[in-house]
Amino acid sequence: MILVRQEIGDVLRDFRLQKGRTLRQVASKASVALGYLSEVERGQKEASSEILASVADALDIPISTIMREVGDRISVLEGLGGFPDVVPDDLVASVEPELSLH
Repeated sequence: MILVRQEIGDVLRDFRLQKGRTLRQVASKASVALGYLSEVERGQKEASSEILASVADALDIPISTIMREVGDRISVLEGLGGFPDVVPDDLVASVEPELSLH
């Protein structure tokens, strides 16, 4: 079973490490308790949208980037192999003809 909270935690930890920041630094900048952020990163706690936004801001990463990475990872786990960066025109046209780029 895929746990979204686990994927969110993994993504947050990966971005934090890529930025070279400690858990303490991010927790402090995001005004989140160190222990709580640790539990979020380990997938033991669900983070609210407000907490996610604060942590994203502390990491200087748009929350959309974090959520996209979470979605990509989940799609791989589901065997979908990821999502395209754009929706094909023919698919858009079949749903909403006025949204077609042509």
